Amino acid sequence: MKNRTQRLLAIKKIISEDRISSQDELLNLLNKEGYEVTQATLSRDLKSLQVMKISDSQHGYIYRLRENLANTDESMPDISHANFLADGFLKVEFSGNLGVVRTLPGYASSIASVIDKANLFEILGTVAGDDTILLIIREGVGRNDVISALIMTMPKLEGKID
Repeated sequence: MKNRTQRLLAIKKIISEDRISSQDELLNLLNKEGYEVTQATLSRDLKSLQVMKISDSQHGYIYRLRENLANTDESMPDISHANFLADGFLKVEFSGNLGVVRTLPGYASSIASVIDKANLFEILGTVAGDDTILLIIREGVGRNDVISALIMTMPKLEGKID
């Protein structure tokens, strides 16, 4: 069975690549990829991902990720530079509900800020130094879910952490 983080990644990918105009259309695409999702769960996922409906000249209204729109609202997190920061990410290790991220010197606070602003369900918060970040992981969340959430936030981490 595919987990929540994998499903959220799939939703982000579909919405980023296609012009999806309804939840039914999105549900069908998710079903084709092997995700059994109810409409209620999909609604919660869309809210969690901060998906918006925007006007489209060809399809009426389509879904778009808030992070892909122009960042004009100061309350919206600007994580567009997250992939650049992934270059400073060295490794992550876990112990219980804590994770320790090692970075190149000077990268930790910026990477921690991106993680905090992404408001990930899996991570309650971070504490950063110069080259180390302490991740406080939500109770009951597994290591693989945390890694998937980090990759969802900084796609360039894929293949770099396991």
